[in-house]
Amino acid sequence: MTVPFAADAPKGRMRIALLVAVTTVLLSGCDRELRRFEKPAKAPAPSPATGQRSSDIKPGQNAEGLTETAVAETYDERNAYDVAQGKRLFRWYNCGGCHARGGGGMAPALMDDKWRYGHTPEQIFATIVEGRPNGMPSFGGRIPNEQVWQLVAYVRSMSGLVPKDAAPGRSDSLGGASPPESQRPEASPRDVPPPPPS
Repeated sequence: MTVPFAADAPKGRMRIALLVAVTTVLLSGCDRELRRFEKPAKAPAPSPATGQRSSDIKPGQNAEGLTETAVAETYDERNAYDVAQGKRLFRWYNCGGCHARGGGGMAPALMDDKWRYGHTPEQIFATIVEGRPNGMPSFGGRIPNEQVWQLVAYVRSMSGLVPKDAAPGRSDSLGGASPPESQRPEASPRDVPPPPPS
């Protein structure tokens, strides 16, 4: 009496081993969802701007007693949580009131490749903290530095300058005519001179 499938047993094991190997290789290439939510231990942050405020416009009441924590000394635009928080803060602080969801309104567009006051994280931080002539208010002392850095990360994501896996993949509000930040092409930043003060 013969066993009909006894000769096929080694072939079957080889097929299973090959299937497992191919699946492992394919899954090892899928790191889209490996988002970094934790902050680095003690990564040095770019030093905040220390110059004079460029704008006399100051929103809200003076925020006495704002204290910074150690977590505020880090900036990591690869951190999906920070970029998402920046998006939330952009809406909460009504930045879209002037920047029109990043497409530009009475303030410059944030989705294109033109940067009046620079595109580096340090330059954007300085713009938010010190303000700029002709309308950008100074938020220095009004909001914590950690939130400013989160706003910086989100503003950079609007031009595709942060990694795609950290940029927000969808909007939580209705009426988004522009594609999500994770699907925007990377703009090649170029500095353009700011308009003369009026």
